[in-house]
Amino acid sequence: MDKLTFGGIALAIGSILGGQALEGGHAGSLVQLTAFMIVMGGTIGAVMIAYPQADFIRGLKLGKAAFKEEKADIGGLVKQLVDMAAVARRDGVLALESKLAGITDPFLKRAVGFVVDGVDAAVARSALEGQIEAEFEENTVGAKVFESAGGFSPTVGILGAVLGLIHVMENLSNPDAIGPGIAVAFVATVYGVGSSNLVFLPMANKIKRRLGVEKERKILIAEGVLSIQEGLNPRVLEEKLNALSGGHGGGGGGHDAKQLKAA
Repeated sequence: MDKLTFGGIALAIGSILGGQALEGGHAGSLVQLTAFMIVMGGTIGAVMIAYPQADFIRGLKLGKAAFKEEKADIGGLVKQLVDMAAVARRDGVLALESKLAGITDPFLKRAVGFVVDGVDAAVARSALEGQIEAEFEENTVGAKVFESAGGFSPTVGILGAVLGLIHVMENLSNPDAIGPGIAVAFVATVYGVGSSNLVFLPMANKIKRRLGVEKERKILIAEGVLSIQEGLNPRVLEEKLNALSGGHGGGGGGHDAKQLKAA
């Protein structure tokens, strides 16, 4: 669980409700089922129209990434690669075949498999680089689902407000209901703007950052395995990988797959 995401949402909503209370308002005035149905239903419907089914479903699945904290153990990964480099340097790359069964990371397992199978270095580099880019681009489209929701929801909120005002105009014969009716109408705008700026857009940013970290991790794996294939000294490999990762387990410093070509 990502405490920062939950804490941020709680702080944002709490601050808004607290400010309203200081102005003499009350939380109950913001609870309107009709407005919620218009904004959420309209936004989700618009997003469903904007994206193919596969992208829409992928976006929903990626939504979990904003609330689930997954720390990449870069230090442990570097150690694992250096240990494999030592084995390969001492006993040959075929000795890594015995390590395959214990590798749980699918990408790392595939990369090491290339080395064990004697795949040409250029072919292995191209395949790994292609997988990194393809997965990143595919998942980025899923993240854009939330960006689109953040763009649609304020407009749908305005639409809900207009519908509410139309209802108010139809009841001008009852002056006592005009004020409360207008207040209810504008709740839809609050829902639209609030969900966009407090939920959808921040979630999209966090998801994209998580995808970037995962991309950097895979670049590190590819660089390490390809260096093992080249017979790089384990100590030199460790320094190289630490430099690529920024010397910590936070996920690197913005490398992209072009580095695979340059290395």
